[in-house]
Amino acid sequence: MLHLGEKIVIVGDAFEQNLPVGEYGYVIAYDRNPDNAFDYVIRYPKTGRNYFVPQSDIESENRLIEQEAERATQEALIDYALATHNEKLFRQIMNGEDSEADEQQEPTKEVMSQAEFIKQVNLRAWI
Repeated sequence: MLHLGEKIVIVGDAFEQNLPVGEYGYVIAYDRNPDNAFDYVIRYPKTGRNYFVPQSDIESENRLIEQEAERATQEALIDYALATHNEKLFRQIMNGEDSEADEQQEPTKEVMSQAEFIKQVNLRAWI
């Protein structure tokens, strides 16, 4: 939930209100009416107008900056991995997970003797 007075960026125009997409505005009120499709009232200072908008049409400026920083960091790591021919780092970045962690999470399958298998089955059946 966005706070009153928070600087936002208009990222969409779901109800085709001719919102200035990509421009800044400020949250000036919440619309708490459950029968209404709009969540916020925003102020667009360039035109001096107020707009009723749903949550999906606006995004916090701080959140957009964080997303852009994460994207730039990931692109820089990909460039580094390609420049150094580091296949392990490249796969880790592209898959979004550590390949070593996957190997450690896989259960080790040990070959059990027939007596050990029967013992395990009986233990589970008894519980």
